[in-house]
Amino acid sequence: MSYETLRVERDGGVAVVTVNRPEKLNALNATVLRELEAAVAALAAGPEPARCVVLTGAGEKAFVAGADIAAMSAMTVAEARAFSEAGHRVGFALERAPFPVLAAVNGFALGGGLELALACDFIYASDRARVGQPEVNLGLVPGFGGTQRLARRVGIARARELIYSGDPIDAARALAIGLVNEVVPHGDLQSRARARAAELAAKAPLAIATAKRALLCGPETDLPTACELEATSFAALFASEDTREGTRAFLEKRPPTFRGV
Repeated sequence: MSYETLRVERDGGVAVVTVNRPEKLNALNATVLRELEAAVAALAAGPEPARCVVLTGAGEKAFVAGADIAAMSAMTVAEARAFSEAGHRVGFALERAPFPVLAAVNGFALGGGLELALACDFIYASDRARVGQPEVNLGLVPGFGGTQRLARRVGIARARELIYSGDPIDAARALAIGLVNEVVPHGDLQSRARARAAELAAKAPLAIATAKRALLCGPETDLPTACELEATSFAALFASEDTREGTRAFLEKRPPTFRGV
């Protein structure tokens, strides 16, 4: 599949999806959102689905600098609603994908760019990265899930501070508040992200997909219901060849080979 605004590369079980609008600092418009949603679906489908995805931005300055303000400036209320819904579809696609998604934040991740990263399982940031939710400076609020995912990741007090002020923070501060998982020297970011993705791609894909669903759904319900979901998920995996392979490999003292079945 070819894309106008993305580059998609495969290396075994690892896919790297690059938002490719460097002249616009990879800003999100309707085409980028539509293609991101399609790319996630394509990588989850077929006889050899991806086992881990790295999401990043083209160029040296930005992961995704935000939504395309030029495109937003002339929107009607109905068009703005449709644009927000498209952003939410991408966020849910990333969260619900059966593989882990690692955001490699190589520069600015502002507004919709940070919201895109927040929908990923992990955020690895360059030491040059700056992140924030500056929508208040445009008379707006985050529209792609920022008011919800940011609070879930860093807590309501810090989310209020970032959203109400609109001030960006650097990578060190983002790490200190738990917004990113790791800060990496700028020149090492892509290799570090790909190496971590390769490690995750070697794990049991059915187990990761199951854990991802449980982790996503569990906090939204009460503890007994969440634990029931976990018990059901745990038991269901015993019907898989991957579980048989994993337990055999452990007993035979050899590395397992997981096939996702």
